[in-house]
Amino acid sequence: MRKLFIWIAFLLAAALVAFSLREIEQTIETLQRARPIFIFAALVLQLGFLACETVGYRLLYQLMDLRESFRRLFLLVVASNFLNIVAPSAGATGIAVFVDDARRRNLSPGRTAAAAALYLFLEYAAFLVALALGLLVLFRRGNLDVGEIGASALMTLLCIGFGVLLYIGSHSGEQLGQILARMARLANKILHPFYRRDYVRETRAHEFSHEIAEGLSVLRNRRRRLLKPFAFALLGKTLHVLLLMFVFLGFGVNFSTGTVIGGFAIGYLFLIISPTPSGIGVVETILPLALVSLRVPWAESVVVTLTFRALTFWLPLALGAAALRVLQRE
Repeated sequence: MRKLFIWIAFLLAAALVAFSLREIEQTIETLQRARPIFIFAALVLQLGFLACETVGYRLLYQLMDLRESFRRLFLLVVASNFLNIVAPSAGATGIAVFVDDARRRNLSPGRTAAAAALYLFLEYAAFLVALALGLLVLFRRGNLDVGEIGASALMTLLCIGFGVLLYIGSHSGEQLGQILARMARLANKILHPFYRRDYVRETRAHEFSHEIAEGLSVLRNRRRRLLKPFAFALLGKTLHVLLLMFVFLGFGVNFSTGTVIGGFAIGYLFLIISPTPSGIGVVETILPLALVSLRVPWAESVVVTLTFRALTFWLPLALGAAALRVLQRE
């Protein structure tokens, strides 16, 4: 079953590439016009971002009294990013990678799931900081519209809702199980016309809730130890803002600090709330429009967007496929 799931993931990735061939061709043509030194610096920053994610996960593993090597956690982080792209489910697919690896290596699945869920929450919380700065830039320049406000409100509600679930889980596995069971029933009701069966087992939702509550219970006495992984999540967002800045430099596009922060915030916002895998097709449309509203010419906005997405979307997709293959062999 595990091998079948992995092959399905690779097939979904192949389909994603096939449907995006024109965009890939445009991206390659765009990169050929860039200044190599700045694009190389941006590439290093993207690898630094993945390293930040790995350190954040390692700190949360330590919080849960789990021990894992940096190398293996790096592979798991990159592989989970890959699965979150090809099978988007608000980060749940990526969490499954960590849980499956924990079961195979005789680690606590509950504590592992708790660590992965906590990192996803901290990632969202760190982005809200960047989003607040980006919205402030747009507001000061008179470019804040209803769509951006609505999307930001949705993102905030998503983060708060996730945080409430984690808080409930840290105090009562039974209550968390009831909530997850209701969510499972809703998902089954929505998906029943397509699958003609229950897509999610309610009994499994209850079992999983008790497993993750076991891990979350350690937060009652160790909340301060969340500050370090949150700091690394913030550092990761800072690296992505700098990455976007180096892309501007790579093509000689004039920019200000506010332009880079505002552009990153809106692009990443629609990456998260978009129904498509990692915002594909949506970010490529929204980010150039956001940059134009920040006084960047349209042609240069498109070039910057394609290059930024090459480094933050297509590169992790390729690395994730390789990491998943390595984990499968091991």
